[in-house]
Amino acid sequence: MTDGVQTQGDGAVVAVRGSVLDLRFAQDGLPALNEGIAVLWDRPAALTAEVQSHLNTTTVRAIALQDTAGLRRGTPVRRWHGPLTVPVGDGVLGRLVDVMGNPADGGAPLPADAPRRPIHRPAPPLARQNPRRDPFETGIKVIDLLAPLARGGKAAMFGGAGVGKTVLVMELIRTMVERYTGISVFAGIGERCREGQELWEEMGRSGVLARTALVFGQMNEPPGARWRVGMTALAMAEYFRDEAARDVLLLMDNVFRFVQAGAEVSGLLGRLPSRVGYQPTLATEVAALEERVASVPGAVVTAIQAVYVPADDFTDPAVAELFSHLDSSIVLSRAMAAEGLYPAVDPLTSTSMLLDPLHVGEAHCRLAEEVRRTIAQYRELQDIIALLGIEELSASDRRVVGRARRLMRFLTQPFLVTEPFTGRRGMSVPLAATIAGCRAILDGETDDWPEQALYMTGSLDDARTGLKQREAAS
Repeated sequence: MTDGVQTQGDGAVVAVRGSVLDLRFAQDGLPALNEGIAVLWDRPAALTAEVQSHLNTTTVRAIALQDTAGLRRGTPVRRWHGPLTVPVGDGVLGRLVDVMGNPADGGAPLPADAPRRPIHRPAPPLARQNPRRDPFETGIKVIDLLAPLARGGKAAMFGGAGVGKTVLVMELIRTMVERYTGISVFAGIGERCREGQELWEEMGRSGVLARTALVFGQMNEPPGARWRVGMTALAMAEYFRDEAARDVLLLMDNVFRFVQAGAEVSGLLGRLPSRVGYQPTLATEVAALEERVASVPGAVVTAIQAVYVPADDFTDPAVAELFSHLDSSIVLSRAMAAEGLYPAVDPLTSTSMLLDPLHVGEAHCRLAEEVRRTIAQYRELQDIIALLGIEELSASDRRVVGRARRLMRFLTQPFLVTEPFTGRRGMSVPLAATIAGCRAILDGETDDWPEQALYMTGSLDDARTGLKQREAAS
């Protein structure tokens, strides 16, 4: 066997370096960038790769989406004559599949006649997109009040390791999918096997698995698989949006691992790194993923994403780039998590484009601003309190501190998904109850309550009932 083009197939492998393959073709048969390649090796299924660069007039460099152990030079390859395609439609609902759409849940193969769609597609033209953004109530107090999510928008949870991103996403999955009448597509980008198993079981228990498709590119898979799994999920979501005219809830955990996989691929391809070692194509790759999350008249795609923040550095280029594509940014605070204030959503740095009188009303906006201002005053006074004690503050400052601490505890909430671990009954709180509770705290109605009475409760009425029960028991 030689390095030249083989008689079977369109070309041949001429070099293998981990996930990077150099492939030789006839001069008039060079595949395009992002075209799929099937490597016809001695396994039951062909190895799938994707063209990333042209080295010369006869050779391309591709990234394999599966493990290449055992692949030899000279192995014949065949062109797809187009981008990689994956199965879509009702057949993928209730199933867990890999980046190529192959079942990974141990179930039956997908129907042979399932429609297929390319993983690379342009976003809908602006003239076709629906710019309307309506608030989407989640039942999570701090989010609905300070960083409301948009139906048909893009939201992300930003935080370092161990501050509760995945738990918050799991709670949003449970509460939103139960209220959501459309289809859900979950993309597990670089997920651990344990996390995938827990999500699968949780969705089965909550009865939403039948209208959910799960796509996983696990942490132990090659970087090419982790890099493209988000595109596979988008292809499925776009089918339901465009062909079936159904609303889609797109969930991605963790988008930072998409960027990380892209950096690995870029390094394997020999590109010089950019800032902080990221790939020079960072902005293009993030835009190619995020800009496809778009709504059209008759169907919307609502995206909820988790984003790991390396070393809690929010100036990291990947994090900064992701911020620019979002409607709502929910920032998780390590300091709040250390205090046990869960969800550890930072009320001062979390933002939403919907927090505007045109979207949520004048009263909601004024209250959110007052809550933020009160908590900001408290944080400014924390250094003085630590040095001199709260007794050295003026009466008005002590009042602000007391109300801010009560607000922060009132905005904590027990989650449905954590019931088995905490023993606390999970609660979903209507926005009206959240607004009424915060208004009462700011007006001083709870000034004589112990702070603990407002911690990990639902509405103010729930807190009042709990306080009466504790007083009766004592």
